[in-house]
Amino acid sequence: MATLEFKIEINAPKEKVWDVLWNEGTYKQWTSVFCEGSYAVSDWKEGSKIHFLSPNGDGMNSIIYKKIDNEYMAFKHLSEIKNFQEMPADDATQEWSGAMETYRLTENNAGTVLEAKMDSVEKYIDYFKTTWPKALDLVKKLSEVK
Repeated sequence: MATLEFKIEINAPKEKVWDVLWNEGTYKQWTSVFCEGSYAVSDWKEGSKIHFLSPNGDGMNSIIYKKIDNEYMAFKHLSEIKNFQEMPADDATQEWSGAMETYRLTENNAGTVLEAKMDSVEKYIDYFKTTWPKALDLVKKLSEVK
């Protein structure tokens, strides 16, 4: 797996960016870039399970590996979800099971730097290299709304 890194400067305090990232309404907006209608089901606590889902019930079964409010969120992806059901690990999921996805917020003079990192298998690298910048641009737009 390769670790992909994306970074964007946002003219907003990190608390606002954090809220845009993880508030249900805005989460659905910026993640629509990856899959229209996508959403997450979780209590958003460190160590808790989180399901990243498409409207048809497919997605990722993950855990919130580490969470520091307004600073850092890390997800560890475990297995696939099909039709709203967690799937057992198989040869295909073994390739990426344990992949990490992290978000770090740091303040600077202009506001906040959002850095997203994601482990990806080879076949999805090009997709994520074009999609992640669009998603982060949307986070920026949503965060900079007064």
